[in-house]
Amino acid sequence: MQYKPIENYGVIGDLNTVALVGNDGSIDFMAFPHFNAPTIFAALLDSRRGGRFSIAPSAQGARHKQLYLPNTNVLLTRFLFQEGVAELSDFMPVQEQMQAHRLVRRIKTVKGTIHFRMICEPRFDYGRAGHQVRKTKGGVSFTSEGFNPVSLFLRTDAPVRIRQGAAISDFTLHRGETLSFVLEEAQPLGASLSKSPTFVSESFKETVNFWRNWIGKSTYRGRWREWVDRSALILKLLTSKPYGSIVAAPTFGLPEVIGGERNWDYRYTWIRDASFTLYALIRLGYTEEAAAFMNWIEARCAELNSDGSLQIMYGIDGSRDLTEFELPHLEGYRGSKPVRIGNGAYNQLQLDIYGELMDSVYLYDKYGEPISYDFWQNLTHLVEWVCRNWMREDEGIWEVRGGKREFLYSRLMCWVALDRGIRLAVKRSFPAPLERWRTVRDKIYLDIMNNFWDKERQAFVQYKGSKNLDASNLLMPLMKFIGPTDPRWLSTLKAIEHDLVDDSLVFRYRIDAGDSDGLTGVEGTFSMCSFWYVECLSRSGDLEKARFIFEKALGYANHLGLYAEELGPQGEHLGNFPQAFTHVGLISAQRRLTYDILGVA
Repeated sequence: MQYKPIENYGVIGDLNTVALVGNDGSIDFMAFPHFNAPTIFAALLDSRRGGRFSIAPSAQGARHKQLYLPNTNVLLTRFLFQEGVAELSDFMPVQEQMQAHRLVRRIKTVKGTIHFRMICEPRFDYGRAGHQVRKTKGGVSFTSEGFNPVSLFLRTDAPVRIRQGAAISDFTLHRGETLSFVLEEAQPLGASLSKSPTFVSESFKETVNFWRNWIGKSTYRGRWREWVDRSALILKLLTSKPYGSIVAAPTFGLPEVIGGERNWDYRYTWIRDASFTLYALIRLGYTEEAAAFMNWIEARCAELNSDGSLQIMYGIDGSRDLTEFELPHLEGYRGSKPVRIGNGAYNQLQLDIYGELMDSVYLYDKYGEPISYDFWQNLTHLVEWVCRNWMREDEGIWEVRGGKREFLYSRLMCWVALDRGIRLAVKRSFPAPLERWRTVRDKIYLDIMNNFWDKERQAFVQYKGSKNLDASNLLMPLMKFIGPTDPRWLSTLKAIEHDLVDDSLVFRYRIDAGDSDGLTGVEGTFSMCSFWYVECLSRSGDLEKARFIFEKALGYANHLGLYAEELGPQGEHLGNFPQAFTHVGLISAQRRLTYDILGVA
């Protein structure tokens, strides 16, 4: 079976995990029951061994349409062809007291008489574990083999047969008829709520109401409300309800270049994302989510390394060991190997995370709730660590694997860490060695201005001694290091446009510029960098161009308004999907544009 384009998927979830639903009605990726759990469906990474859950008309040739029920994360997939019209509803109930995780699928014939086939073929533990399957009253049970068995139950009234470990059903629905399938964790003694004949209809209404009530709390009322609301709904989908953390993306192994080795696991929470995510949540009025995320961050600051440093990323529950290893039995999306789980970058040195963390705390203290004295004490240890280590080489924001360098962005964010620490101390009258912090902050500032400025290129460069540019430098004015109309910045922006901007799309850096990042192959443009570019244009006063670029960049989203990490040369989506950081960048860019155009936040 061929692999669908990454952009041909939508996502549903229950704030614990998500499922990727193709526009042909096949669920080809799902870790269960949590974001960082092993997959039960991973056909997206191996069409033969990964497992899938498909529901579709038996006849070939249907046209596919896919949309979200407005203001929700309930996904509708339509099949339109000569025999009639069918509609598949997919959702995962969101419950205050999560008794079991469930995936609900309801197929309906809207017009005509249509024959369907359902195939549910889970593959446990990333496709490594065998399983037993058994028909029982009301459905089919699947139980994995191994030391930690997982049991699933597929509840349905459809006739089901078992073949090679899969449950298969062929059935016919006339106009107006529906049939439901509920895949859930097996419950002891058959106590599942899904046994009720009204469960599917009631949980559908409850799920729709949950999402509509949630998005109704957004304070944004500007021009691009539909786009902003969809980005907010995606961020919420990627939020862990038990822990308050947000995964960078819910998938692993999706390639940055087809057939290449740039295939990473993004099912973790990066400290880097905290500042940007918290800002987006707070500015949209989601203080409860911001507070939960801040509690997660505060807990990480209470368990610093012995030298006072932080990891760059953690598991959603705060776990620290994210050892990376390969799954050689999976062929990878369209042959892109290796497929990796875990992330070896977790023990890299990335100095920028301290600035992003301090900026997130500063913003939360300003727009959310005042931070505690105990939290402040842990933060002072972080700032002191930055005072001692800011001049070191590191792997940088892009987590290069070709050796450490003195990256400008890392220097910039060390400056931010000290600057925000000073601002917090002054604002809250917290005790702090302000004289030393100011001295170090100013030393970093001068280091950037003197040693990262290339007079010949009239631009700030990627790292000390380099001639190359980096899209992360677009954050210099956004972090208030330099004015958005400063001559040095405007000439840097012009150089970035020349080297890194392709129409409305932005490369994070040029691999073909003579430097190696330690990996083979090339990569596409980074969608979040496009939104940073828009915000820089807006802040510099070029509103007409900023708006033009912004609306062109929106045109590269998929049919549902979702973005993967990158875009290929033909506009195809690449990398893990959907990526939270890109949707955070979209929210931030539109807020800036709305303010600069209309004068309202």
